[in-house]
Amino acid sequence: MASRSKIDIANLPVGSLEEAQKYVQDRVAPQDRARFLGAETPGEVAAAAADFNSAVDQEEAANGGVPNGGPNGGGGGGNDDDVDQEQAGADVNVNIFRTFGVNDISEVDKQTITSGLFSGGLAKLTSFNAATASLLGDTSASFIEVHDQAASNAAAQVQFSVGYAHINGSGSIGNTTKTTAGNRETAALYRQFRNVLLAPNDNKFDFTSAPNSSSGHDDFYFITFNRAQMREKVDPGNWELRISGSLLSASSSIKLIDDSSATTNTDVNIAGRVFNVVSGSIESGTASIKTAASAETANGAPGLFYPDLGIILLNPDWLMINSGRNFIPSKGANTFGNNARKLYNAISSSAYFAARREEEVSSVSYFARARNDQFNFSSNPTYSTGSKVAKAGGGFDVTTGLFKVPSFQGDPRAYITQVGLYDNNNDLLAVAKLSQPVLKSFSREAVVKVKLDY
Repeated sequence: MASRSKIDIANLPVGSLEEAQKYVQDRVAPQDRARFLGAETPGEVAAAAADFNSAVDQEEAANGGVPNGGPNGGGGGGNDDDVDQEQAGADVNVNIFRTFGVNDISEVDKQTITSGLFSGGLAKLTSFNAATASLLGDTSASFIEVHDQAASNAAAQVQFSVGYAHINGSGSIGNTTKTTAGNRETAALYRQFRNVLLAPNDNKFDFTSAPNSSSGHDDFYFITFNRAQMREKVDPGNWELRISGSLLSASSSIKLIDDSSATTNTDVNIAGRVFNVVSGSIESGTASIKTAASAETANGAPGLFYPDLGIILLNPDWLMINSGRNFIPSKGANTFGNNARKLYNAISSSAYFAARREEEVSSVSYFARARNDQFNFSSNPTYSTGSKVAKAGGGFDVTTGLFKVPSFQGDPRAYITQVGLYDNNNDLLAVAKLSQPVLKSFSREAVVKVKLDY
């Protein structure tokens, strides 16, 4: 048996049952904590502590004043179920805690996993709902948040946003100085994307070739994935966006993917990896590029894709020529062009957006080992026939009883249903639940592998 020390009852908290129990359990060995499990009030905890102190005094007296275990009694215990197998209840040494050894914890393992990008792990979104709050009555917003359900539904979640940006603020309300009334949203959006995606000396975005000016494109449509859905990054080569060429039918949709499958030397800039958006499809499971970006010489490539930031930029000139619908942005000065709505309508009409996310997951495995002489008893009050009896001076005595299952006499057993991971202060940090109970006895050992991913 482990060495035992008496509890300082004078400093025992009496404000709450939880505080009282924690105070006691922090000061006794794991095998003694079963004495206090049945307490329902701080007074009962104090009474049980007094009984415990009396038991310690009696044991010391029986050992000639030497604490139970003596100089050879071992230190700390809790690793052995040292019990009288004919009895249960308060006399049962219930093993609760075991410290992990060096060989019980594996090294951190890292692996890249992919999953459906949209809410619920879905890899495909076929229903699109504009957030009315972001539309502002179709009078000013240059971007629209897209939900998986009607925006009025409390369960609706933002999946991505679409919008329009122009370097000079065309298609939005405000004056050219951008210092008085009117926010010139499209200009602000262009500069935000430029600050994040381009090098300091780059002023405009270039869609591979044939820009609408000698130094790049003045405007673009954009799609930004919601961080909660994207998590770490978008999986390159595993997304396909369809844009309807008709206001009424999805049959004429154009299909857009990235060219990561055909790229051996990935472009990397301050925004991370950059791929071209190209016409093609991944529906067959393998990326099939219809037209390479370098071959788009008339109006430039369809766009640019930044997987590490979850951003897709689309070339309005390419969309206008290839979609068969009106993608010409309204560029009136100090006029709301409602250009974001044009992209939203085209995506919504197609009823198809497939995408996967990519995450690096770190894992640590803990091997919770139960030897044949460990964890063979339960602290559950239904385990034994012991009961609480009121004391004349207050509090309760916990009577010692027999096992409720007669076959456990001489062969006690328990069933492992879950494993808790605690810190050095015995605070519970995580719980691993088994799919089915595991039988534990003096003739059986068990190893439960607990894997934590983060």
